Amino acid sequence: MDYYFDAQNKILGRLASEIAKILQGKHRPTFEPRLEGKDRIIVRNASKIKVSGKKSEQKICYRHTGYVGHLKKMKYSEKFEKSPAEVLRRAVYMMLPKNKLRAKRIKRLKIEI
Repeated sequence: MDYYFDAQNKILGRLASEIAKILQGKHRPTFEPRLEGKDRIIVRNASKIKVSGKKSEQKICYRHTGYVGHLKKMKYSEKFEKSPAEVLRRAVYMMLPKNKLRAKRIKRLKIEI
């Protein structure tokens, strides 16, 4: 079954937790933690997601290139301008259980900017 979400004027964390719950299959009466689930999710207007509080200016995203001393920093607002779909995908990815099914579940998430 396909689920469609309109992300316009929705809070990032609340939307991500709802998506993670559906990807796991917890909304179904036949939920089993060992099963991948079958539902697909399509999110529209990812560029219009809101972040509550001052997180967009105060939160910092880090990434490492792999070389010594090459830790890169970026404000959350800059990362969101660059790729809003990646911000949402990362939020959902981190809310899924850390096991072998996580990669399979995140593949069923499609994000349209």
